[in-house]
Amino acid sequence: MKAVRTEATAFAPATVANVACGFDVLGFALESPGDEVTVRITTERGVKITSIASDDGLPELNLPTNPHENTAGGAVIAYLEGIGADFGVEMSIRKRMPAGSGMGSSAASAAAALVALNALVEKPLSPEELVDYGMKGEAIASGSEHADNVAPAIMGGIVLIRGYNPTDVVRIDAPPHLHCTVLRPHCEVSTKEARTILPKEIPMKTAITQWGNLAGLIAGLLKRDDGLIARSLRDVVAEPYRAALIPGFYAIQQAALVAGALGCSISGSGPSIFALSTSHEAAERIGTAMHNALTEACTEGTLYISRLADGQPRVVSVR
Repeated sequence: MKAVRTEATAFAPATVANVACGFDVLGFALESPGDEVTVRITTERGVKITSIASDDGLPELNLPTNPHENTAGGAVIAYLEGIGADFGVEMSIRKRMPAGSGMGSSAASAAAALVALNALVEKPLSPEELVDYGMKGEAIASGSEHADNVAPAIMGGIVLIRGYNPTDVVRIDAPPHLHCTVLRPHCEVSTKEARTILPKEIPMKTAITQWGNLAGLIAGLLKRDDGLIARSLRDVVAEPYRAALIPGFYAIQQAALVAGALGCSISGSGPSIFALSTSHEAAERIGTAMHNALTEACTEGTLYISRLADGQPRVVSVR
């Protein structure tokens, strides 16, 4: 396949994966923050990462510029091989959230790179097709190919990963009134570490509870039933183990619920914590309560508030 344009910049959003009861099969996109990647077509085949920068106020990033060790690089390499490209690529990456935040940092870079590159070729792939290439990048960061971050970063909205081999993803339009508050403690949790502490097997009773919660959450989203959403936003598989990695998690969760959240749980593998609510005002109130609880745990944090329906990737510029 040939390129028909020379350069594009794309934005891909942060994401909340698992969404409490949807371990590895559910995620949604936030309005912000997110990453931007600029892709330039070169006549020399291969992939080069020319720069990785981060916004002011973020911790210094030590991310690899070797494309085979970088999630954006790995995703683009897989894309170019998949389409039989007769060209190469140079990329510059701008990070707007820290690594290890539980907000899909690695997925956002991979997604932005793919969305930008896809805008340059003569026959662009569908978002569903891009997800498979994004998973190749995610495997570099976490050790396994999973789509609950990269799928919503590419497709926007809420995405259910029904299955793998082949990847089967279903986009769900977010109820327009739903808002998300994300609190990012100023500490880091390794995705690989957060996965290794989980049990390899769970009791049947636990599995049934989780299945019921996931089915209830999907039904609640589709029916716009806030009560059903609230009853279903409970994680009995990962949260009991990962909560210990997050300072003051249960106090923060309780503060969010008392302030009116529909539910509150760990974003991805943590340390970020998310809460869903029914208005922007409620999301701000809940954020204040969560931040106060985190401060009492002797840790600082950053708050993000987003309307779920506004979480979308986009091409910023193309030429």
